[in-house]
Amino acid sequence: MAAVFVDGRNVQRSQWPNLSDEELLDRTRAWADRHGHEVVVVFDGRAPAGAVGTKGESADDWLIREVPKHPGAWLITSDRALREQAGAKAARVIGGGTFLMELEE
Repeated sequence: MAAVFVDGRNVQRSQWPNLSDEELLDRTRAWADRHGHEVVVVFDGRAPAGAVGTKGESADDWLIREVPKHPGAWLITSDRALREQAGAKAARVIGGGTFLMELEE
């Protein structure tokens, strides 16, 4: 089992039309259940129920701080700067569009 950290807004915007908050959370939870992973979806500022909201800090800053605390964690984002800063400590990094395709399987 891996802790999978998802850059919520970044993943939502990886396809058009964008997924709603609820659809992203529902599909991500179903994927995590199928694969036996723990998932943490992170949003800038306020977040929908079941996700992490970062209040006054950016989701990127939150992920840069938190992902390294979880050995073996995965990071889901297409944000290049975030991939460089937090992804170096992640066991696996997956782009938002690729992750959305996995959610459909």
